[in-house]
Amino acid sequence: MNILTVEHVSKHYAGHTALDDVSLAVPKGSVYGLLGPNGAGKTTLIRIINRITAPDAGGVRFGDRELRPEDVYRIGYLPEERGLYKKMKVGEQALFFARLKGLSRREATQRLKHWFEKFGIQEWWNKKVEELSKGMAQKVQFIVTVLHEPELLIFDEPFSGFDPINANLLKEEILALRDKGATIIFSTHNMSSVEEICDHITLINRSKNILSGNVDEIRRCHGANIFELDYRGDEAALRARLAACCEVMESTPSVTGYHTLKLHVGSDAEVRGVIAAANEAVELRSFREVIPSMNDIFIRAVNGTL
Repeated sequence: MNILTVEHVSKHYAGHTALDDVSLAVPKGSVYGLLGPNGAGKTTLIRIINRITAPDAGGVRFGDRELRPEDVYRIGYLPEERGLYKKMKVGEQALFFARLKGLSRREATQRLKHWFEKFGIQEWWNKKVEELSKGMAQKVQFIVTVLHEPELLIFDEPFSGFDPINANLLKEEILALRDKGATIIFSTHNMSSVEEICDHITLINRSKNILSGNVDEIRRCHGANIFELDYRGDEAALRARLAACCEVMESTPSVTGYHTLKLHVGSDAEVRGVIAAANEAVELRSFREVIPSMNDIFIRAVNGTL
């Protein structure tokens, strides 16, 4: 079942098309990557989902019906451009935002104390926001975003400005929220975290959806029949045997005593013959397909070479 469905959405500004007939479907209980270079249209789509702006054409469905104004209370949104009132105390401001999401003061305080302890920032409760580092301010905003336990969470570049330790902490929390039943839309132009946390992705480029699907399926589908084999023996003899059935791309020596060859095989039907030829020429230790990374696929798709 899909928790969110975007149907043929377009959005135009003066002299600029932000979104051009974009459709996608977000499965319930998944982490969904909304990918694309800066200026591709990701943030415009997120603003439409949050009813901050309206599409010029198309629509958005929440579950099995059209998105309604009251559905924003079932959505948590962490924008890329953070906004906290610098002169307010941290705890006071967190309570203010929690009350806006419909929580009572008592319930909000209990939940906030729990999250502040989890993130190790409880001593900052009575500090002013202007005293926080950028990373600590982002932690506060993350907490406020998830506090009312919405069904759908939207994070726009959530790791921006975080050091590796805190970025990993945030990844763990995002996955934990998914495991508890939340659905997460994760918008980014940085591919380093996509393979770790995303189940599905949509890639938007120049206002259009150019690629959608399950991450593992996309990586396998866009493999280029590249393989690596580890072996011990005479490289010249191996190359001579393989010359008739595949292209040898590069060789890498290994400190373990085994060497690695990277190969391009013409078709799946030829793989068995390549393995047999290699096995006759050298001591073959392993043979594996090289699956392209999402970063490789991202670059190829944006450059139009996918």
